[in-house]
Amino acid sequence: MKIAFFSDCYLDLTGGIVSSINAQKTALENLGHEVYIFSTGFPRKKPELEKLAINNIFQVPSCKLFFRGLTPVSRRPKIIEKWLEKTHPELKDFDIFYIHYEGGCSIAGLKLAKKYQIPSIQVMHGREDMGETHIIPFGFRTVVATALNWLHSWYLPHPTKVRRDDYLANSLAKVKMWELMVNHANCADLVLTPSEHFRQKLIHYGVKKTIKVFPNGYPDNEFPKNPPLKDLKKDEELCIIWHSRVSAEKRMMPFLHALNMVRGKFRLDVYGGGGDHFRARRYAKRHHLNVYFHGNADFTKIQKAISKAHLDVLVSYNFDTFGMTLIEAEAAGVPVFFCDPDMKEVVPQGSYILSSNETPAAMAESLNYLITHPENICKMSKVMLGHREEVKISNRIQILLGIFNDIMKK
Repeated sequence: MKIAFFSDCYLDLTGGIVSSINAQKTALENLGHEVYIFSTGFPRKKPELEKLAINNIFQVPSCKLFFRGLTPVSRRPKIIEKWLEKTHPELKDFDIFYIHYEGGCSIAGLKLAKKYQIPSIQVMHGREDMGETHIIPFGFRTVVATALNWLHSWYLPHPTKVRRDDYLANSLAKVKMWELMVNHANCADLVLTPSEHFRQKLIHYGVKKTIKVFPNGYPDNEFPKNPPLKDLKKDEELCIIWHSRVSAEKRMMPFLHALNMVRGKFRLDVYGGGGDHFRARRYAKRHHLNVYFHGNADFTKIQKAISKAHLDVLVSYNFDTFGMTLIEAEAAGVPVFFCDPDMKEVVPQGSYILSSNETPAAMAESLNYLITHPENICKMSKVMLGHREEVKISNRIQILLGIFNDIMKK
């Protein structure tokens, strides 16, 4: 089978989407399938592009000066379409166009799929309504969301209108971002999401195409070998690891406020960077918190750090649709802590602590309880170790192949 991935989030980035794409590409290729990846990226010299091409990874025309924060931005979809048709005429013979994200490269993939009459699958990874809310300053959110929605409608039709409500689209900016997501999804032949709770949200706001759930998987070649059972002794320091972005949407600052209310010994190791990095360091230093910031690091180093921790944390709220952090912890047999009840879908029952709500006080209450009841670490770790094989991408990839085969028959 020949499969073309299109994504505006891959080259020069880290995070859940990148991890998901890498794991799926490797698993599909190990089964003998041919996989190409087309992605935006920062400027590269010819030797770098040739090196990527050896692994069938190709950078589409991207802006040389204009970036969205630290994220590369594609050129206009029409430019990408022309470039793809000129440099990769073999795409006409592919079996599946597998599209991730909702930017220019993804739009070009959807449009070429229609032109070539190739089945298209759109993966809806994230909550762009919440991402825009956290990234854009308050006074500019409506303007930016309206502009993005308008630009998107230049290239893909927007027949579905989203109305403001008290659920998730409770501002004009969020309405516009939901409208963009829903109409983008409706342009594909089939939609995938990593979780059932996100599937229900997309249906609520107007996605009419069939939506199937395909959870993200952990790469087999990086799967931890024989991780030990985690055990926290009485009066021992609780070792916590954070390996998500250090940013507003991941809620690093509320978590540090929670740690400032924790009674007992703990250590937090933070891997990753983001907009709140320096602010978080200043706060931790000012309040003499036992927190160590390691910045962006190679995943091998992060993986070793995960295996040494007692507890992994993901404290975003009403934002993450899956949480790769959680299955990375599961693979290592490490219990997890979160405050978004939607995340219960990702890891097995009995392997996590869920705070009563998302506030720092509630998070601190849960951590204080854990420190005074350290035996729970061992109990949760046993559950994680008992289920960890399930998250291997090799144990999930057949689901994806079944989806591919079904859509090719239609």
